Amino acid sequence: MKKPQWIIIGIAVLLTAGVFIFGRTIPKKKAIAATEHGPNDGHDHGAAQPAITIDTILNLAKKQLSIEQIVRLSTLENSISRGDVKDQQLHVYHQLARFWADSAHVFEPYAWYNGEAARLENSEKNLTFAAQLFLDNLQNDDVEQRRQWKAMQAKDLFERSLKINPDNDSAKVGLGACYLFGNISAAPMEGILKIREVVEKDSTNLYAQMMLVRGSLLSGQYDKAISRLETVNRIKPDEIDAILLLAEVYERMNDKKKAISWYQKSLQFAKETELKTAIEKRIEELKK
Repeated sequence: MKKPQWIIIGIAVLLTAGVFIFGRTIPKKKAIAATEHGPNDGHDHGAAQPAITIDTILNLAKKQLSIEQIVRLSTLENSISRGDVKDQQLHVYHQLARFWADSAHVFEPYAWYNGEAARLENSEKNLTFAAQLFLDNLQNDDVEQRRQWKAMQAKDLFERSLKINPDNDSAKVGLGACYLFGNISAAPMEGILKIREVVEKDSTNLYAQMMLVRGSLLSGQYDKAISRLETVNRIKPDEIDAILLLAEVYERMNDKKKAISWYQKSLQFAKETELKTAIEKRIEELKK
């Protein structure tokens, strides 16, 4: 990893725009390997189809379980077919989600069953929450097919949420981010355009602005990233994520003076001792 990235990625994970706005919803879970492929499941609509499926996800995840966990899981899974009443099915989906989060500590099935419960409940709040789980996680997933699968799940959930409330700007930005980070469209600008619609309507939407920053960084357009980060800083001067990103971008551009200036500015907003120490160390290294 290049030196300029170590503060952002190694300590604060400040490039994760979902965490920037919504906060981490659950402790980080171990991910499954993506090594087996199969036909797509029934919840992926209207875009390129990823090779990985929920069956693949569950089969691989189960290989990580103990005998006792397998017995418990089988009991829960068998309860789904018996749960003809909506409330019974919801209860089982929530139990399965908790099993994968708290007992097995595997993210993908946890998010999947949250998504299934949200689809069944069909409430804007729960659909958006479940979509955001997938979106936050996929941005740090380096397995292409698994990332696409997560993006398709998030896309479907955001679209369902927007059917209920077409004016949900956060869901619109999230939907655009699915295209931007999930590689689920042949048109790379499709995600950017969806996010721009929100910014054009409300330039103070920090979530949308930070997503566009990430889009600019992905394409190497540092000047555009700086412009948007400066906008975020004007709107919310104490937003340390934007300040540290500004410092890092200037570092990538070999402008040490401006990088140091922004790192120094971030110190007054760094609450964690470890982060503050890391920033101070980086400043000293840049001064050499």
